[in-house]
Amino acid sequence: MRLLTVLTALLVSTSISLSAIAETFTFTAIPDQDESRLQERFGQVAAYLQKELGVDVKYVPVKSYAAAVTAFRNNQVQLAWFGGLSGVQARELVPGSEAIAQGYEDQFFVTYIIANHTTGLSKSEDFPKAIADKRFTFGAKGSTSGRLMPEFYIREYFKKSPEKIFKRVGFSDDHSRTIALVQSGAYEVGAVNYKVWEDELAAGIIDPSRVSVIWQTPSYPDYQWSIRGDIDKRFGAGFKAKVAETLLAISAPEILAAFPRQSFVKASNSDYQPIKDTAIAIGLMDAE
Repeated sequence: MRLLTVLTALLVSTSISLSAIAETFTFTAIPDQDESRLQERFGQVAAYLQKELGVDVKYVPVKSYAAAVTAFRNNQVQLAWFGGLSGVQARELVPGSEAIAQGYEDQFFVTYIIANHTTGLSKSEDFPKAIADKRFTFGAKGSTSGRLMPEFYIREYFKKSPEKIFKRVGFSDDHSRTIALVQSGAYEVGAVNYKVWEDELAAGIIDPSRVSVIWQTPSYPDYQWSIRGDIDKRFGAGFKAKVAETLLAISAPEILAAFPRQSFVKASNSDYQPIKDTAIAIGLMDAE
């Protein structure tokens, strides 16, 4: 009887690890930059999570924002690094899912409006009304910083849809490509994630004599880690809390620099209500 009691206590104390035997904890991320950079960043995250969580962890790349949301909905991944909008969309599809961590900077995110030098546009605190009748590219259709928020402010100012404002409207699919398209002159103006811009500027990828920032949006909440609501049923009681603690504890300079973020802080679904409200306001989501 005593042996049975000891075994029972041991099973309870190790419920997380035992329930995860032969299970792989999978995660993905929205493809907001070129694939090689994402692989470098999230390969490091996978190794870190595997060591700290004590389970097999795999990063699964996807080709689009919509594919990231679908993978989360279908339980092909249990955790995802989403943008504000894709996170809201994914959590709406999976009951009980939660935003559990965000980069410190993601509390105060902004979008840059950038312009090719041939436009003659320069940086201003005021909304750049002269972007009208130009060739304009957003990022991915499901991007918060590359589409949702810039479109919101464009509609606010002009009281029209982008198609009725610009000579041509494009969707680049990622922020690195937005910068390249505007720098080359293929599009005269574009909307880009400010973190990607700053990163590529520091890396010497951007030629400031050909493309520059002309305006930035007010701040809004953006990227976050979201986890499925049924995660504890699959990996054991307390696993969700352990994942959250592990993400919040990331301190390795090489991982933080790869995002780039100075640290990770707690997040909640309510933080992203402004994103949901904006998506409903411009017709990207339906009101409940």
